[in-house]
Amino acid sequence: MKRPRPARRALLAVACLIPIVAFATWQGLAPGRDALATVTVTRGDIENSVTALGTLQPRRYVDVGAQASGQIRKIHVEAGDQVKEGQLLVEIDPSTQQAKLDASRYAIENLEAQLQEQKAQHALARQKYQRQQRLSAGNATREEDVQTAQAELSATQARVDMFQAQIRQARASLRSDEAELGYTRIYAPMTGTVVAVDARLGQTLNAQQQTPLILRIAKLSPMTVWAEVSEADIGHVKPGMRAYFTTLSGGSRRWASTVRQILPIPPKPLNETQGSGSPSSSGKSGTGRVVLYTVLLDVDNADNALMAEMTTQVFFVAGQVKDTLTVPVAALQGTPGADTQIARVVAKNGAIEERKVRLGISDRLRIEVLEGLNEGDHLLIGPSDSSGG
Repeated sequence: MKRPRPARRALLAVACLIPIVAFATWQGLAPGRDALATVTVTRGDIENSVTALGTLQPRRYVDVGAQASGQIRKIHVEAGDQVKEGQLLVEIDPSTQQAKLDASRYAIENLEAQLQEQKAQHALARQKYQRQQRLSAGNATREEDVQTAQAELSATQARVDMFQAQIRQARASLRSDEAELGYTRIYAPMTGTVVAVDARLGQTLNAQQQTPLILRIAKLSPMTVWAEVSEADIGHVKPGMRAYFTTLSGGSRRWASTVRQILPIPPKPLNETQGSGSPSSSGKSGTGRVVLYTVLLDVDNADNALMAEMTTQVFFVAGQVKDTLTVPVAALQGTPGADTQIARVVAKNGAIEERKVRLGISDRLRIEVLEGLNEGDHLLIGPSDSSGG
């Protein structure tokens, strides 16, 4: 019955050692180390950019309209056709214009005939006046007859001048009628692609009140992005600034460009009254809508991958650095946007050290580290804890 005592002593010794080992292990860890949320300082690329949505439109296009009234007799092109400058596009029935032109020509012929008659009358009046002058030199006629002959000569000359003026006027009208007849055949004003046809064969056009639009021709390269930038970001966008954009159909492809122009006035909503003098007429509405300014960018489209009306996401690059030290913005403490902030570095032994960090550009999620941290440093994320070191 006395032999088991050494075994009990051994069990008692082990039981006493367990708390000691646990306490030593706990002491070897930093307080709360297993609960710390940290991030690592790494290298990467940072791009500070302004984003916006935009729409693609051809840089150069022309709306082809009709300057002559009449029924469309033939349309020689369809949407998507390539056309060259001077190519015949549309023919309008020229019957009305041809009849008007013929009438003008007949009127000129009539005036010219009357002019010839009047010239003959003027020549006769000149002969009478010369005869009266000879008779007057020999005192063989009355002075009254001389004056009558002179007046008749002047009157016939005036009628000759009148008919000559009427002929010039009629010829000017004839040129207008010839031009109007020419308008019944519509030619391409530029080389490009027919992107829309708004008229139909047999349609009657009335060019007296407004110019009816028939089709649109556009050059599909270069294209222009009409980007809408918010009022909060427009101050960061400048002419000549580098930019790039993507499209829904382009996948990961990027098109590079630069800012060509910033339109100074935002488009006015249709429901606003023009000239009302209200705050809404200056570009802001009482509903608190976002004010958007239009920014134009041109891009080459030699492969025709871009099409009109495509939606684009535009990135205006304000700054960019490659292969630089970066940390998440959430890992820093201090005034947001300040050049210097505080980072809490977790050492290998679990100690937490606060360092002043000089910062560069940011993409809103990560920020460039210029000074104060090294690659591989572990930074504490979360609010300050006075017990943390």
